[in-house]
Amino acid sequence: MSDTTGEPGVSIRPADRLTPLLFAVAIFTSASLVFVVQPMVTKLVLPMLGGSPAVWNTAMVFFQAALLGGYLYAHLLQRIASIKVQVAVHLALLLAAALFLPLRINGWLGDPDPAAPITWLLATLALSVGAPFAVLSATAPLLQAWFARVRAGYADGKNPYVLYAASNLGSFLALLSYPFVIEPLTNLVGQRMGWTGGYGAFLLMVAALAFVVWSRRIDRAAEPARLAATPPIPWREKAIMILLAAAPSSLMLGVTAHLSTDVASAPFLWVIPLALYLLTFVIAFQSRPWIPLPVTLVVQGALGAMVVLIVAFRTLDIRIAFVIHILAFFFAALMCHQMLAARRPPPDRLTEFYLLLSVGGVLGGAFTALVAPVIFNLVWEYPLVLVLVGLARPWDRRQLRGEETGALVAVGVLAVAAAALSGWMTADPDAWAALWRVIPLFPLQTLCMLILTPALICAFLLRDRAQAFTAALLMIGLSAQFVTRGYEDSYAERSFFGVMRVAVQQDPGLGGDVHILTHGTTWHGAQARDARYDCQPSLYYNPLTPIGQSAEIVQARGPARIGVVGQGAGTMAAYKRAQDSLTFFEIDPMVDRMSRDPRWFTYISDCAVGGIDTVLGDARLTLEDQPAGSYDLLVIDAFSSDAVPTHLLTVEAIEGYLRLLKPDGVVLLHLSNRNLEIVLPTIAAARTLGRPALHGLYVEDDSLPQMAVASTEAVVISPTEQGLADFRGKPNWREAPGTDVRPWTDDYVNMFGALWRSFRPPPERP
Repeated sequence: MSDTTGEPGVSIRPADRLTPLLFAVAIFTSASLVFVVQPMVTKLVLPMLGGSPAVWNTAMVFFQAALLGGYLYAHLLQRIASIKVQVAVHLALLLAAALFLPLRINGWLGDPDPAAPITWLLATLALSVGAPFAVLSATAPLLQAWFARVRAGYADGKNPYVLYAASNLGSFLALLSYPFVIEPLTNLVGQRMGWTGGYGAFLLMVAALAFVVWSRRIDRAAEPARLAATPPIPWREKAIMILLAAAPSSLMLGVTAHLSTDVASAPFLWVIPLALYLLTFVIAFQSRPWIPLPVTLVVQGALGAMVVLIVAFRTLDIRIAFVIHILAFFFAALMCHQMLAARRPPPDRLTEFYLLLSVGGVLGGAFTALVAPVIFNLVWEYPLVLVLVGLARPWDRRQLRGEETGALVAVGVLAVAAAALSGWMTADPDAWAALWRVIPLFPLQTLCMLILTPALICAFLLRDRAQAFTAALLMIGLSAQFVTRGYEDSYAERSFFGVMRVAVQQDPGLGGDVHILTHGTTWHGAQARDARYDCQPSLYYNPLTPIGQSAEIVQARGPARIGVVGQGAGTMAAYKRAQDSLTFFEIDPMVDRMSRDPRWFTYISDCAVGGIDTVLGDARLTLEDQPAGSYDLLVIDAFSSDAVPTHLLTVEAIEGYLRLLKPDGVVLLHLSNRNLEIVLPTIAAARTLGRPALHGLYVEDDSLPQMAVASTEAVVISPTEQGLADFRGKPNWREAPGTDVRPWTDDYVNMFGALWRSFRPPPERP
């Protein structure tokens, strides 16, 4: 039996199916190890930085940079003519990197500085996992380069890029297995040990591959010859490749932050965009792609225009928004990667090609995770790249005549101008009232989306003119952002931990203006500006809610020492009496500044009787420095819908809170959350510790002013039954329900289970 293609330059060779299979399995395994380690290691470091989505994005920049280092090493290694020497060098480095196993976050740099966490995070990851990750990531391009040489006499040797699909398929499956199989079934210790075993097995696999391939080569007297050199890749072509690789990388981090901000900074959300990002490589580098480029261009044109509009509005159901954003990202990344696949050079330039892709990935990720938070006070980078990716579309397709293009542009401009005008009129109450009498049926956001719909249609029809299509998206995006920012925000500031805004809403029941501190779509406190109501705790902190009740119950016992994890607008300061002490524990210095600025909130500056302290840093770390048995009340208020820091809900964390309490003290965990059911793991943790707990639930009363009080859910735990005695029988409190949900620990968290349980009907009012 023989292998022949009939193509020039491809000689007839004996059939050999084992060698390609061995290469594919080795590349698949290395890619699986490379990408399963990313959520695992980031989960290890999360407890030190408060669970912010920015932790994942910054970690991704590190992994992309380490991947670039691996690809650069693979490219430079090709300068050694002997494959035997290359294999020996790579095996030696794999063995050296094994000295860092099992993977762990070392403490060489101490605790992070909340004012400068990025440098600490990047350096800690480099010192902890950089060596094994970089060396392992170099394996895929190295094996493809070796494959091209040892298979030079075979048809498959002319297209080693097919193995890139196997690499990304392994990455894709490994990532999906993490949140749905690995994380729910194993703890972090088991994950680290399992990964170490996988690394050892892979090292043996590379040695075996080298032996088998070497023994099966056709010419036993010499090494495989170097591939014939082709002309260098032009610099313009290199720049295009880098940009085409940068855009999907930036979008991946942008959509991850956009989605995880309103659910949780958790692996089950991180890996979906990353897995789809890798899947686009699999499709793009197939010899016959599952989704052809013409189909990709049509779908991307439609979804890209839609998302540029809706990204400005935060009124869609999160499940619908999730699907739309994910699909738009997937097709934008697929389009860019299919353009890249069409530009791939001959096999002798393979490692250089992957190096350029990696450079683009690092630049795109660094722009979103490191540069944008410094130069933008709002999250402009995500919609900006959504617009600019339109320039990746073909520039030379001219299916529309000039007059048709002009008409479509004119209609789009008129629609955008009309939407912007409606947004401007909101600044003038009289003008808006007049418009509202004419169009009374829709809320402002819905009205603006309807007005901009013709512009969306025009943009879609212009999709074959990259410049016009991009210009149309830019106008739509600017108009939508102008409308939403114009009537929602009075002030915005950004830090590593996210964007905080101060919005102003009218509530006649509270005297007019109410300032609201928001992060994403979540409110972190509100204050009426009318002097009659400005020191009245509002929303979750109203005296009617479990939080307000807990403060009043504890204060009724006498002078109280109170600690609050999560400062928000500083609302809890309104409960501070002269005989009490109150300390906030806050990870974000920006939040402390905003809550103390009397332009926005005066709970701390004017309502509290006496001074209020703030301790900056992650609460798990800063609470360790507090004296044991000294607090009457601890309020853990860090879980209300956005970026849930799961490490604050583990058995070990709750045990730490209880250590700080007096014998009759209580810890209240505020667990109101739109998207995750986190009450049952908390109750399970209390049961594991053998401590009494009560479940508190307040359901909003529509007869009260809208901003006065909000539905609130909490769990209160005490070291002794005495601590809960005066809670029992109070409105809104009941015995904690039984549960078979597994408690969360520092080694085990099941966020996907929390999301699944959130789809159940809400609890009834007690």
